[in-house]
Amino acid sequence: MAKYSGSDCRICRRENVKLFLKGDRCYSVKCAFDRRSYPPGQHGERRGRKMSDYGIQLREKQKIKRIYGLSEKQFHLFFERAERHKGITGTNLLVALECRLDNVVFRLGFASSRTQARQMVQHNHFLVNGRKVNIPSYRVKIGDAVEVRERSRKIQLIQDSLDAVVRRGVPQWLDLAKDNLKGVVKSLPVREDLTMPMQEQLVVELYSK
Repeated sequence: MAKYSGSDCRICRRENVKLFLKGDRCYSVKCAFDRRSYPPGQHGERRGRKMSDYGIQLREKQKIKRIYGLSEKQFHLFFERAERHKGITGTNLLVALECRLDNVVFRLGFASSRTQARQMVQHNHFLVNGRKVNIPSYRVKIGDAVEVRERSRKIQLIQDSLDAVVRRGVPQWLDLAKDNLKGVVKSLPVREDLTMPMQEQLVVELYSK
């Protein structure tokens, strides 16, 4: 699957929900979804046809995949691993996605979006337990400490993101020491911690066909 290079705002409009893909812009009056909350394209404002069950399941899969910024292959690999583990497959999938390093960096407020977090991880701006990790898909574990490298602490993007994290808050399964630019994974996330509108069971049904 080719990497999407279009407007992030079109993704939100296509999925008919604000996915907060552009950081602070999504909270401002400039948010395209707030101004045009209908699908993009020439006929976007027209009333659409009722979707089939398959169409509903497909849209939900696309939405979750786009929230976390994954390719089709990456997302399917996450699903296969979730299916092999004990427990509820859909919940396992979301927990695994939340535990990606790029997502944790975003959740802690070191980046204003997951896209920005992914780029910053790749550029060696973060340490995990004192060691440099530049793999966005690295899975954090309970007790892991994620911190900004010493040489990266004056980057304005990080400071601006931390100032704005109050708007969305830091989830309970993470502990942020804002002054030290460091966060600790206190526990694994549970389903109640994930507040985005996601119906993971529809994804399980889609892949079970």
